[in-house]
Amino acid sequence: MEQVAREFVRERRSERRWRIFFRLAWLGLFLAIAWALLVQRSHVAGPSGVPHTALIEVRGEIAVDTEANAEDIVAALRTAFEDRAAQAVVLRINSPGGSPVQAGIINDEIRRLKALHKKPVYAVVEEMCASGAYYIAVAADEIFVDKASLVGSIGVLMDGFGFTGLMDKLGIERRLLTAGDNKGMLDPFSPQNPQQRAFAQAMIDQIHQQFIKVVKDGRGERLKETPQTFSGLFWNGEDAVAQGLADHFGNLDHVAREVVKAEEVIDYTPKENVAERLAKRFGAAVGAGAVRALQTSVQLR
Repeated sequence: MEQVAREFVRERRSERRWRIFFRLAWLGLFLAIAWALLVQRSHVAGPSGVPHTALIEVRGEIAVDTEANAEDIVAALRTAFEDRAAQAVVLRINSPGGSPVQAGIINDEIRRLKALHKKPVYAVVEEMCASGAYYIAVAADEIFVDKASLVGSIGVLMDGFGFTGLMDKLGIERRLLTAGDNKGMLDPFSPQNPQQRAFAQAMIDQIHQQFIKVVKDGRGERLKETPQTFSGLFWNGEDAVAQGLADHFGNLDHVAREVVKAEEVIDYTPKENVAERLAKRFGAAVGAGAVRALQTSVQLR
């Protein structure tokens, strides 16, 4: 009995130690997340008082769940425009495009802020400024490129696959029930309906016309339109300048030094959430929930 009692006490002590350990681990994780959020916020650019060039990066696919999303970029734009020490705003772009909605939101906000604050905006293209990225760039007063940059791709794309032939060969039957004649529109496992295809084509044609209007409004008389300008083709930087799709050759340092006349560059780009990355690394859904609790805050190709 004495031995049983000792084993029981030992097990209870072990359980208590592990319980304390896990509580301390969760507390440590919570404190690490809170610290990372504070560090992140302390590095967000704000009014500096020193004349400078405000930089905002547009990198990668433009979509709601990527770094180049409208919500973050618009927030950075507002901060940069409201900083009186920022002499101009430079968008440094390296993107193949993405959502026409996200690109349109950014374009609209750039034009609104330019009119409100009377502050110039320049787009500086690195490797690529295509489709939705160019949709954003045309809101700038001037576009700077490298001779080898890829610029253009003014078109709209809706893609998918059709598996009906393969299904016939494999003897697979598609059983699709819909309420509404067009609810299964563009279903890849059903034969293509000519009326539905025509409807989809008309829709992307309309978005294409919206894109064309934005480009013409942004570039104005500088644009040397040809039959290929809005065909979806893209060009290198040298040809882009020749066709009026871009204005000059130059990188960020050149624009800040020679155009803006403010060599100091301050980056207003929203940074990746370190706390959320930390929570994901631990693989804890509770950690991700804690991050969210702490925070207050068709492809164009």
